[in-house]
Parts: sequence; C-alpha cells; structure tokens
Amino acid sequence: MTESTQKPNANRNGSNSVKGKPRAKSGNKRPASGGKPAGGSPQAQQPGSRKAKSPRELAMDTLVKVAQTGAYSNLQLNRTLQDAGLQRADAGLVTELVYGTIQRQATLDYWLSRFVSKGLHKLEPWVHQLLRMSAYQLLYLDRIPAHAAVNEAVTIAKKRGHSGISGMVNGVLRSIDRGRGELQASEIKHADPIVQIALRHSYPEWLVSRWVAAYGAETAEAICAAGNEHPHSSVRANTLRGSREDVIELLKEAGYEAEPSAIAPAGIAINRGGNLADTDGFREGLWTVQDESSMLVAEVVAPKAGMQVLDCCAAPGGKSTHLAELMGGKGKVWANDLHAHKRDLIVTQTERLKLRNVEAITEDALKLAERFKPQSMDAVLLDAPCSGFGVIRRKPEIKWTKTAGDVSDIAAVQQRLLSAVCDLVRPGGVLVYSTCTIEKDENEQQVAKFLQEHPEFELDRNWPEAVVDQLKKVGAINEHFDGQAQLLPQHFDSDGFYIARMVKRP
Repeated sequence: MTESTQKPNANRNGSNSVKGKPRAKSGNKRPASGGKPAGGSPQAQQPGSRKAKSPRELAMDTLVKVAQTGAYSNLQLNRTLQDAGLQRADAGLVTELVYGTIQRQATLDYWLSRFVSKGLHKLEPWVHQLLRMSAYQLLYLDRIPAHAAVNEAVTIAKKRGHSGISGMVNGVLRSIDRGRGELQASEIKHADPIVQIALRHSYPEWLVSRWVAAYGAETAEAICAAGNEHPHSSVRANTLRGSREDVIELLKEAGYEAEPSAIAPAGIAINRGGNLADTDGFREGLWTVQDESSMLVAEVVAPKAGMQVLDCCAAPGGKSTHLAELMGGKGKVWANDLHAHKRDLIVTQTERLKLRNVEAITEDALKLAERFKPQSMDAVLLDAPCSGFGVIRRKPEIKWTKTAGDVSDIAAVQQRLLSAVCDLVRPGGVLVYSTCTIEKDENEQQVAKFLQEHPEFELDRNWPEAVVDQLKKVGAINEHFDGQAQLLPQHFDSDGFYIARMVKRP
C-alpha cells in the first residue's frame, strides 16, 4: 500500500514535470518552468468550454479544491489535467504550481502576510491560493518571467473578482517582486529553532517538534529539506524477464537517463525521461514503477522458491509482485487487500508481469487468521497503513492534513494488525513489518511493543549483505544493527521507509 505508482498525467517524477532551474538562492532542486518562458500556450484546450482556462487558472482551481475538500493532490490534479486536455508543457506547469504551492505554503504565507494589510485569513479562498501560487512563481521558479506571473494573476483576479481584488493582487505581487532579493527562505531567523525550521522549509511546527525530539535539530532540518526536493523516477527490473543491465539499455535506447540504484538490487534510477508507465517495456512487463526504498522490503523478506508467503496489505501490488519475482515464480504469494477495486490493481500488475504464483484476495487484514491456518506461512509481510510522512515529496498535502492524533490512531491500528497476523508465521518463519513513515511511534516503538508482547519473535539481522553495506555507508544503520532500519528521505533521495525483519523462534 505504500508504493509510488506512476500516474498518467499528474506525475511528479515523470513526463509532465516542468524543466528548468529553480532560483539559485532558494535551495530548491525542483524543475522550474515549461517549454515556453511565460508558462506555455495562452489557453488550455478544454473540451466543452466556451473559453478555455489558462494553466495557471487550472492550477488555482485545483489548489482550492484540495484545500477545501481534503482531496489528494495527485488525484485532483489528474482529474484536472485529464479534463483539460493540455499540451505537455502546460500540464507540466500546472503540476509544478500545484505541488510547489502546497509544499511551500507556510513560507509563502509568512511572506505574503507582510503585504496583505487586512490579513490572509480574511481573503476569499481562491484569492489566497492565487497569491500563494503567484508568489511561488516569483520566489522559487527562475525561468518564469515575473511579468508573466503577475499579469496572469491580475487577469484571473479581474475575471473572478472585481477591480479592488485585482488591484490588491497586483500591488502585493509587485511588492514581492521588488523585494524578492531579501525574501529568501535561508535568511528567515527566529529565536525558536523549531519555528525557524518550520518557516524556512514550510512544515507545521508540531511535526518539526516531533522530528527534532526524535532525530535532533540538524537531522530534522535535513528531513524537511529533503521532503521539498523533486523526486526522481525509479523502476524495478522484472528479473524473470531479463537482467537489470538489459533493462537499463532498453531505457537508454528509449531516451531515458537510467542508472543502477545505489540501494535496491533490482532498482534503476531515472533522472530524465517521459512517463515510464506509458512505454512498451512497462506494458510488456519488463519493469515496474516503484520507489527504491519500497523495493527493499521484499529484498528483506528474502523469500525462496516454493515458499508460502502472505502480503497482508498488498495493493497496488508492487511488493507482492517483487516477492513473486524473487521466488522465481515458484511457490505462492497471497496478495491481500481490504477493497475489491484495489485487488483489481494487484491482478492487473500480476497479469502485466506474467506472474502465475500470485493470488490476489480481498479480506480485512484483521481477519486473515480466520482465512488461513495458524503457522501456515513461511513469511508474512505487513506493509502497514501509516501516516505517510516518508512520502511528503510526492504527496505534500500530508504534512498539512495529518495531526498528532492521527499518528496515535494509526499506531493503534498497526498494533492490532501485527497481533492479528503473527500467528500465521510458522516456527522459524519470517515476519517483516514496514511503513512509509519516519515516526518512531509507528516504527521502532511499535516493534519494541510487539516483541515485548510476543516473545516468540525476535529481530533478525539476516538482511541481504549488499543492502546492509549501502545502509551503513549513508549512516542509516551502524555497527549495532539489529534487524531494523529507518531510511530517511535524504539518505538515497528516495522515500522515507522503515523496515524490521523478525523471525519466529523454532
């Protein structure tokens, strides 16, 4: 449930990310502008509309819907782009504006509050989002001319509001443009280091406070900075169909910049290219789009041919199919998910990869012990539902929508899930617990509590040697490695992930 799957349109790490370079002082490595300096063609092609909306207006509408309805940014953006039928450069601009504005909204508001005299809280939602989005262009994107960002914002304000609103928008943005040499995130100072980190990197203070307590201020700030970086794409070679080297050559021939992953044995990092899910190699099952950190989970399970393996929370199927590939297509992987429509995603994956040893099932993971006999599995993977703070660079709204209460609630669910599935592991078998978060309550403390309540299990250091070596190089683990590891987003420029391997005493 934690893989990063490639979306056809609103893809932060694929074909529609806008190319360019961020402003030098921002510290942001996000690509920055469309193929045209002013942000693409003047009008988007929107079927059924008398006058098509511009890319910036589409971005603003998306931001308003995400903020007001709590919609996931990637899903809302996909709907917007599919309805609009934009050209690639324009779609890239919309994508950049939506993700970048959500990511940097606290810092943007910090600066905007200097210039909006009546206060940001009194602005209509669309006006607030328009100012945020436009300020983001002025302060973080270097290949969009200031006049293009300001003029388009004024045009939208005139269309949506009245002369007073458009005049205010014009005045605020021109003031930001004049003062942008001083409006640098790295220069924000505050006596409280937590507030300073939160303002510089645009995170809620409660979350920064937790990370400072867990990791120290320096590492916490590095986590925040990494969460604002633009994610690169990665794929996992289907080694039943060809070697990683063969897949890299195919990708290079197709125009991608591809190289072996530094951490995942079957992984390939993609630095430049198009939509990886819209390729012959993907359709033919030669590779799967998946984050490199996520690829480590199946490697740590280390299943052997002929085993019986259960993936408790499997959709969309990236880890289940990886397990099946590592097993050489022999044995059985039970890929479970609560929802039937998500089971269909798993089936689609297995059919595309031509895997015959995966059976997708639909069941509440808390009830899997009623479906399978006790001690019937050689290995059980619980890739648990979590707060998702390890994937903020892909889903930036997470940091604004989650609360400390959510962390506590999800940790309680994780505890019940672990207790519900652990009896399915045979003596001598393996239980792997993983999440795509960096919260200790959901990770190390969760596992410590489980081991205390289930002394028949113990942590197991028997991880693939190549993976252990790479984790040591970046400091993710040290000489005291006991079988659990927390990958932070800055370690390999990949998702934050926690993995614990446990064995059941014979």
